Amino acid sequence: MPINQYIDHTILKPTTLVSDIEKLCSDAREYKFAAVCVPPPFVKTAKALLAGSGVKTATVIGFPFGYSAIEAKIAEILLAIVDGADELDVVINLVALKNNDWQYLANEINHIMPVIRSKEKIVKIIIESGILTDEEIIKCCELYGIAGIDYLKTSTGYAEKGATVEAVKLMKKHLPEGVQIKASGGIKTYEFAKELVLAGATRLGCSASVAIVNGAPAEDGGY
Repeated sequence: MPINQYIDHTILKPTTLVSDIEKLCSDAREYKFAAVCVPPPFVKTAKALLAGSGVKTATVIGFPFGYSAIEAKIAEILLAIVDGADELDVVINLVALKNNDWQYLANEINHIMPVIRSKEKIVKIIIESGILTDEEIIKCCELYGIAGIDYLKTSTGYAEKGATVEAVKLMKKHLPEGVQIKASGGIKTYEFAKELVLAGATRLGCSASVAIVNGAPAEDGGY
């Protein structure tokens, strides 16, 4: 399985250096990853480094905890788009979810979607599946499926539990056909990456992307 085409090559640590972004983009060009995912201050740099490569530039919104005000998330989205972001990975308000305030979450996505759609960008909604019950994950699939997002994403990578095959399968079962799944958080090996794809993920958020690709068995075609 040519796993490279599924990977969002990612670095989101708060101490990220320009040299880290340069290396990330160089790797993404070499291995033909689907996208890079970088902190918002580096969107412009990544976009320039990837010019002509076909690799998309993604960034995060409301990251990592998701409890920014809706207005703040919209401001982040607009700035990221101005800087050249192709794809936006938006953390939902988990405080609202855990307090069972689904009306807030519906209001949040209903304000965010028109902004992103008006600029014809891709939106990935991060739900932090590792700290949610199955019932909460299913309700997220219903809410965000109706909203018409592009991807539902498992995790930020900051919770104790990241992507699992079980969560991806659950999301696959309950999402509309047009909504894809991005698995992220704790993906370190080719074997686990392949399991997630076979379970239904069509994107993988990874920082160990090069090791994952280089760990592919020869008969699977590497990258």
